[in-house]
Amino acid sequence: MSATLPKDMADRLRFEAGDRVLAIETDRGILLTHYAEETERALKVAARVAKKHRHALRELAR
Repeated sequence: MSATLPKDMADRLRFEAGDRVLAIETDRGILLTHYAEETERALKVAARVAKKHRHALRELAR
């Protein structure tokens, strides 16, 4: 899949044609960041931990 960003935004974020990005859906919109394997791995680990300990995390959020 591909997406097109306004040139001034791509320039500010230092994205170039063909760059891989990591898109993360948040409650405020979509976060785009440069793709890095270690970031993707860390997000997957965090998601597994959050799922496994969701009850404890919900209690801590109170």
